[in-house]
Amino acid sequence: MKSEEIAEIVSQMTLEEKASLCSGKDFWHTKDIRRLGIREIMMADGPNGLRKQEGACDHLGVNESVEAVCFPTGSALGASFDRELLQNVGDILGNECRAESVAILLGPGVNMKRSPLCGRNFEYFSEDPYLASELAAAEIQGVQAHHIGCCIKHFLANNQEQFRMSISSEVDERTLREIYLGAFENAVKKGKPWSVMSSYNRINGEYVADSRKFLTEILREEWGFEGAVITDWGGVSDRILGLRAGLDLEMPSSYGVNDKRITEAVKSGELEIEILDEAIRRILKLITDFEEGKEKNAVFDREKDHLAAGEIAAQCAVLLKNEGILPLHDTQTVAFIGQYAFAPRYQGGGSSHINSFKVDSAFEILRGNPNVKFVQGYCDEDEGQSGMLREEALQTASESDAAVIFAGLPDNYEIEGQDRTHMKMPEQQIRVIEEVARVNSNVAVVLHNGSPIEMPWLDKVNAVLEMYLGGEGCGRAACDLLYGKTNPSGRLAETFPMKLEDNPSYLYYHRGRDKAEYREGIYVGYRYYDTKNIPVLFPFGHGLSYTNFAYSNLGLSEKRITDMDLLDVTVDVCNTGSLPGKEVVLLFVAPPDTGTINRPAKELKEFSKVELKPGESRSVKFTLSKRAFAYYEESIHDWYVEKGKYRILICKSAQEVLLEGELEVYPEKEVTEVFDLTTPIGIILKDPVGQQVLGELMAAKKPRTGAGRDRPGEKDNGKMLEAMTAQLPLRALLSFRDMGIGHAKLQQIIDKINLMRSDKCVK
Repeated sequence: MKSEEIAEIVSQMTLEEKASLCSGKDFWHTKDIRRLGIREIMMADGPNGLRKQEGACDHLGVNESVEAVCFPTGSALGASFDRELLQNVGDILGNECRAESVAILLGPGVNMKRSPLCGRNFEYFSEDPYLASELAAAEIQGVQAHHIGCCIKHFLANNQEQFRMSISSEVDERTLREIYLGAFENAVKKGKPWSVMSSYNRINGEYVADSRKFLTEILREEWGFEGAVITDWGGVSDRILGLRAGLDLEMPSSYGVNDKRITEAVKSGELEIEILDEAIRRILKLITDFEEGKEKNAVFDREKDHLAAGEIAAQCAVLLKNEGILPLHDTQTVAFIGQYAFAPRYQGGGSSHINSFKVDSAFEILRGNPNVKFVQGYCDEDEGQSGMLREEALQTASESDAAVIFAGLPDNYEIEGQDRTHMKMPEQQIRVIEEVARVNSNVAVVLHNGSPIEMPWLDKVNAVLEMYLGGEGCGRAACDLLYGKTNPSGRLAETFPMKLEDNPSYLYYHRGRDKAEYREGIYVGYRYYDTKNIPVLFPFGHGLSYTNFAYSNLGLSEKRITDMDLLDVTVDVCNTGSLPGKEVVLLFVAPPDTGTINRPAKELKEFSKVELKPGESRSVKFTLSKRAFAYYEESIHDWYVEKGKYRILICKSAQEVLLEGELEVYPEKEVTEVFDLTTPIGIILKDPVGQQVLGELMAAKKPRTGAGRDRPGEKDNGKMLEAMTAQLPLRALLSFRDMGIGHAKLQQIIDKINLMRSDKCVK
């Protein structure tokens, strides 16, 4: 529907009708106004499957929902590093929504993985904002191709479950821009979601749902977002303040409470009718966009989508370790051990919980294989049984050529509404792994978990396959990967630290009920570990294959560019092994060594996944723009490229550089600080203009501090004097008798320097 037609409908609405449309009809539907032909539309969770509730409704996955296909969770999808795969997932989800008459799918979730403890990390893609944003954009495009809207969430800086409805995330502007807003920016600009879900939390004391800065100035005015902002369920702080900030739709229903509040606010002049009308126009656009895209007899094939879910899971799995044991051979006798071999943990708990169509387990896939024996080995629910089950596992493993142990985190470890307090696996699982490794020298571990775990047993096993929470098809996917029917191609989208204490947020996470202090700043995930040279269990980007790849011929289109130019980067990738496989090509950018800004050692700026047959080569091309080299400069409230030599790094992981190139990048308009009487003399002298004006004066006057007198046994007093002088504020020259400069004269000097640099200065 055209904007003029929507405006006509708005003009016919009463104040009470407008107020009523600003909140839900019930738990999942918007209100309808039949006299104007305004229909209700339905929303549903979730990011990795359709959770449509037709009966008793709730937001935590407690009550039953319609049967649907459960795809891998965000933690698994992030490990795919595959935009095309994410678009395919979105395409399938969009079709299912259309068939079930669901207008808005509440996802994807792109919150940053600040700490491995966050209870909903399984829903999110990555610790890297660029990767998360790119994958989210692809999924959104897939869903919305069916005229179904996405509601990207949770905007903004919602990185813990504990006290999530009231906590204030204390974050500086640069960190917000580079990390937390960064995860949403590309997704909004490229994906163009129909809606954005505001988060429960506060940022620097202000509720996001009440923040004009975030909901209007950044989201709409800077990024060009044209859709509606919807609350997280029950996430209204102040309904009138929210409307003024740009919060359009309250979900679920307020049962008339806030409808009345809005009506009274308009009548009293507290809320301008123009602001209310704008919110109504955006809500109506959601409704009409869905209605115009309706397809008759839309259906989806659950069996087909189930098979697709398994294929997708296989593309997301990460082979963390392999010392020649994988792939398994059909002739080997293998002990499959673990509760998750019979009933895999394939999704998380809470609002994203799917009533799955059917679930593949390794047991169901391979139980007809005479060379495979299944034993439970442990029981998450009853530790008392673990001793007997463990003995059975040891006996079976000792009689087999190899053992595969299915382990990970139980359901209650990762769930909406609560965070973990540690990174440990259940003790009974650890014991099974370690004891089986003592009786069998060929042990592989298959992991089902939504976020990083500690692995004290890692050196005792031969292989580790990370399935994450791989959706309902993960059992078949695991078997295909173990036996080499599918070649692993996933890469870690997050760092696995050695221990929790190594995480950059460790000292600040869960340290208060009122505030969450983000003191680690921009140093999230690999940005911290890499810059600080902290040893990790597995680095960001790590992932093995059953074949090998070689990189060569790194090419840069230019050796010197401005921040307004584009740079083309090409690199050749060749499959040098004997099996077909997919390779993830990672491009990082390292800042100048001469830079004066505190920046990570390197940052991911591009990635691509290529499929190659044995012996096949392909040239991969990336195009980099200003943002690939920029940091957020708070003094100008904008992105800025510091001049210098940048390195283009083609990497296997954040800690393994394969090829390196270098170029010089400089800003078309250089930004420098305005000098004043408190600026250190050394800083002024480093500036060409400062050196010209102040340097000549100081050379002529030769100020003395008394520190340079020769003393027996002392050398290099001249250097000491120079170093001390460089640290002094400019006003210190007033105390140098030999300089003969008064306050007025010194101010004239600094004014002259600033004037000569005026086209560059920023206050």
